[in-house]
Amino acid sequence: MKTLIKIGFIFGLCLALISCGSKRKVVTKKSKDNKKEVVLTPKGDDVTTPEVEEHVENTKPKRSTPSINSTADYVAYYSDIAQDEMRKYGVPASITLAQGILESGSGKGRLSIEANNHFGIKCHDWTGAKIYHDDDAKQECFRKYNNAKYSYRDHSLFLTSRRRYMGLFKLAKDDYKGWAKELRKAGYATDRKYPQKLVALIERYKLYNYDAEVLGKDVSDANKVTTTNDKHTVKKGDTLYSLSRKYKITIKELQNLNGLDTTELFVGQVLYVKPLPKDY
Repeated sequence: MKTLIKIGFIFGLCLALISCGSKRKVVTKKSKDNKKEVVLTPKGDDVTTPEVEEHVENTKPKRSTPSINSTADYVAYYSDIAQDEMRKYGVPASITLAQGILESGSGKGRLSIEANNHFGIKCHDWTGAKIYHDDDAKQECFRKYNNAKYSYRDHSLFLTSRRRYMGLFKLAKDDYKGWAKELRKAGYATDRKYPQKLVALIERYKLYNYDAEVLGKDVSDANKVTTTNDKHTVKKGDTLYSLSRKYKITIKELQNLNGLDTTELFVGQVLYVKPLPKDY
């Protein structure tokens, strides 16, 4: 009788193990101390490969925002991505970075934080994830990405796939002023000062250096670009009001040129004080 009970128990145990095996597969791998450990992984469609994940990046949004505290941090983090896009699609890295800074608030805007959308690209014919945000009108539809790098890729595709932007690609890749002006002309932004703002950012943060690297030019030559902005180093007693009178420029223009949110200045601060040409 005991023998029959043991046989029944063993038979039941085998059935249970077979049942478990149909749901999972066993993978043996070495741990850090070289001991073998058994890891149970899901079977079939539950396994997501990097290739599959790349194709569903727009249907399963998740936050992947790096820690960025300044515009300099933003440039340092995204410059490699912008240069890769320039190599693949011909959009100057300087323009891509300047647009990213301006459109995303240096990565601090709601669309960039909650949707990884750094260029304010609206839904249009988009079938992926979406976010609604007040822009030109209330609660407009914007594209939502799984990772910011897909936002950069979509920006490149957006420019290269639409006929109205074809004029951009007739310009030299290091003609950032021409690109800034043509973007506004083609209707990328409604702000008439959009080109001026892009050029100011490119020259302030020397973003043209990233174009020079991709084009195989000497960065020292790129630094010789003649800028259209004169500079002023803040001294004790300087205020935006006094500088506006000295350089015949409005306080608002000074703030826009230098990305200032307040009127506060500090000694040693370098400011752009000459407006860009009227044709911008």
